[in-house]
Amino acid sequence: MKLFNFLAGAALALAGMTAQSASTTQQQGASDLRVHLLGTGSPLPQTFRFGPSTLIEAGGKKYLFDSGRGVIQRLYSLGIPFNDVDKLFLTHLHSDHTIGVPDLYLTGWVRGRKHPLRVWGPEGTARMMNGLAEAFDYDIKVRLEQNPGSQMDAVDVGPGVVYEGDGVKITAFAVDHPPLESSFGYKFEYQGRTVVLSGDTRYNEDVVRNAKGADLLVHEVAAASDKLMKASPIIPKILAKHTLPEEAGKVFADAGVRMAVYSHIVLFDVTEKELEERTRKSYEGPLVIGQDLMTFDIGDEITVSTTEPTE
Repeated sequence: MKLFNFLAGAALALAGMTAQSASTTQQQGASDLRVHLLGTGSPLPQTFRFGPSTLIEAGGKKYLFDSGRGVIQRLYSLGIPFNDVDKLFLTHLHSDHTIGVPDLYLTGWVRGRKHPLRVWGPEGTARMMNGLAEAFDYDIKVRLEQNPGSQMDAVDVGPGVVYEGDGVKITAFAVDHPPLESSFGYKFEYQGRTVVLSGDTRYNEDVVRNAKGADLLVHEVAAASDKLMKASPIIPKILAKHTLPEEAGKVFADAGVRMAVYSHIVLFDVTEKELEERTRKSYEGPLVIGQDLMTFDIGDEITVSTTEPTE
């Protein structure tokens, strides 16, 4: 099926390449709208799934959503200059989504960013970013080159359009991630194409509404085995704050998306095969269980490729 043209040999073909050569290879025939899964993991410090982070490229501009553990390493593997990533949108302020922010902020400046890092996020974002600048004040002052790249422009935003420019419109919408009072998903629109990021959420009709007919819906998921659900008092509480695969499948089906993608994958004694089987109870369309460094080129077809991590 042309809609889901998975490039099965991409990982092997890219093995052993440098970060820059891997990036050059992917650019050949690439669309003008690309989505990179930088990190698809949970708060656990896994080495095969880094912290939650998604990069969208549109018209040559780069837009980063969340900055979990290892974001700089994943950008390096893709051959993307750190100083090019100067717009960050936070879904919420849980540490697994923000722990990579200092690295992005400071390393991006040290490696060439000459203007402030711009950050949008829910209430508390500006306070957090100003606190980072204060925490790293000594390091910033002793660097040889002083320039605006060591500064930041952070704002708290609410639901609605938070960015519009260069043909891109980004809309934040409220999701349900208790006990947080402010947690967002994002709708990214560019030249008639739409990418939606669910953020951390329980099953939520607002995700369905914003993702209606979207080209790509990147959605979180959490699941546990029946055995662990009965044995652990903490796991049911964790799952109550997230979306189960059967629920995510309903979101995908009701939204009628061209392609559904899992990221921020939280599994307790559940295999990826079981994750897919449970999703298929409510959804029959194109589905990708995301992996770090997966790239989606979105055009008349959606193609998927993978870059090998750089040593």
